[in-house]
Amino acid sequence: MSTATPGQGTGRRGALRQLKKGWRNFLRVWDSMAIYMPLLMMGALALGTYWLVRNTPIFSTPEAAREASHDIDYFMRKFTVKTFDEGGQLKSEIYGIEARHFPDTDILEIDQARIRSISPDGRITTATANRAYSNGDGSEVQLTGNALVIREASKDASGKETPRMEFRGEFLHAFLNDERVKSHKPVLLIRGTDQFVGDTFAYDNLDQVADLKGRVHGILVPRSAASAPGLPTLTLPQPASPAKPVTP
Repeated sequence: MSTATPGQGTGRRGALRQLKKGWRNFLRVWDSMAIYMPLLMMGALALGTYWLVRNTPIFSTPEAAREASHDIDYFMRKFTVKTFDEGGQLKSEIYGIEARHFPDTDILEIDQARIRSISPDGRITTATANRAYSNGDGSEVQLTGNALVIREASKDASGKETPRMEFRGEFLHAFLNDERVKSHKPVLLIRGTDQFVGDTFAYDNLDQVADLKGRVHGILVPRSAASAPGLPTLTLPQPASPAKPVTP
């Protein structure tokens, strides 16, 4: 039978006191840490958010549409461009030595242009010039330098004949679909055997109205004398400066 010695009992009591003291110290430290626990959790959350942002892949945003610049985006040489209506009938035809297209205005600049337009009822209008500026569908053309627009003679549904017409000048602005021609420069108008010249000019074929302003002169020749020799003719005054296209 074994019995505990006084020294052994004293040792166990000392160890127990040390254990209780250590536990009290741990609880004291834990209580102190618990006061700052919310702050520590917020710091950990902030660090986690920062790491997530740094490591999340960034997707590029779509580029904004670029504004069209007034630079040539394509050119053509010795070309022919034809447009057709919904029924497949030829509507217009443009020929030139060289052409340059500007995307911001959708304007085709043509050297030595020849243009032919056919109306829905078959009337033909042709235009030539040293240079032409055409819109996208060829329905509106500005002609500069030896500009000439010719509308061939035609007959309406009742059989009434419309004589051949010519428009000559250094600048002509032709609206082919609307059958209109205008100019802020002098123009010579030839209708059949009659001739007119004016400083400015506007003509509407649908209304059959020609409006000449400024110094207007005219020669009216009866049909019976149309083939007589030595008939007087009108000429265009020389322009003070080369004609330039105007904004429609």
